[in-house]
Amino acid sequence: MNIGPAFGGDPTTEQIEEYQQLSNYVDGHFVNELPTSTFVDQSDTSSANYSFDPDVSDRDPTSPIPVSTIDWDKVNSENDSLTWLGHSAYLLSIDDKKVLLDPMLGPVASPVSFVGINRYEYSEDIMMNIIDEMPPIDAVLITHDHYDHLDYQSIVKLNSKVSHFFVPLGCGAHLVRWGIPEERITELNWWEEAEYQGMTVALTPSRHNSGRDPFSIDTTLWGGWVILGNGTRIYTSGDGGYGPHFKEIGDQYGPFDITLMEGAQYDQRWAEIHMTPEQSVQAHVDVNGETMMLMHWGAFTLANHAWNEPIERALEEANEREVNIIAPMIGETVLLDSDLQTSPPSWWDL
Repeated sequence: MNIGPAFGGDPTTEQIEEYQQLSNYVDGHFVNELPTSTFVDQSDTSSANYSFDPDVSDRDPTSPIPVSTIDWDKVNSENDSLTWLGHSAYLLSIDDKKVLLDPMLGPVASPVSFVGINRYEYSEDIMMNIIDEMPPIDAVLITHDHYDHLDYQSIVKLNSKVSHFFVPLGCGAHLVRWGIPEERITELNWWEEAEYQGMTVALTPSRHNSGRDPFSIDTTLWGGWVILGNGTRIYTSGDGGYGPHFKEIGDQYGPFDITLMEGAQYDQRWAEIHMTPEQSVQAHVDVNGETMMLMHWGAFTLANHAWNEPIERALEEANEREVNIIAPMIGETVLLDSDLQTSPPSWWDL
């Protein structure tokens, strides 16, 4: 199965020997801080706080999703900003540095083009040439190696444009196989920090898993990222279920000006490794965030709910909890030094 390059690479023997000294690496696999089931018995309805409906409608958009033409002048300005590229992919501008988060920009979340989960159709094909249009990228941050977050085609195309890659332990092997020089890759364990061009980045725990084929399950680490600039503090959760680690992250690194919280693709089967929208709002509160943005939606259908249900539930919960939440269009650039408020109308009402 590992013949095709998209499957990625494997950590070296030397790396594995180093991992064996870590508390979050047991018997050849990385483990979560709390006991965590990757798949939960679907008959146990108490494992998730929503009703499982096998006949749910609108799992995919009924028409092309409206997207905003990217304003590259705004992106390239000196203002701190973020531009959502769908799912968990973001282009951040911090201290006049450009940072990409989980740049899954390809059309299919799969190691092969002819089988996999297709990206939604957009009103404009902003993904086709987006890498060519991007300014030089100072850093790429990857949360974990699942196909909807670490995309072979995107990384290969980004190679000549990116100065440095920051990844969880073990994920560097994928990039090396794809032609990224080792000296441009920094691997981190949970709670480890790196200083880069005046920014601080830190990998933080999440409750999830990893693997690009059945033989590499949990052989690489997963996590979220803290990004600290001179004027802006950002947290992105990465994929993962709810847990006490959010409070620990808030205690160590909060407050955050904005949090990018995973709260979609929830399913009874994955109740411990993905959050519901309500849990993501609570996680935002736990990490001491000022403004929240929901991610992990708007590009792919992975779970058994309407494609736009997560944002509706998140908005409702945020309103009840008096949490400030924004929901910009894909491609829209939000200035982080401005008054961040939810943008009407609801563009996802197709």
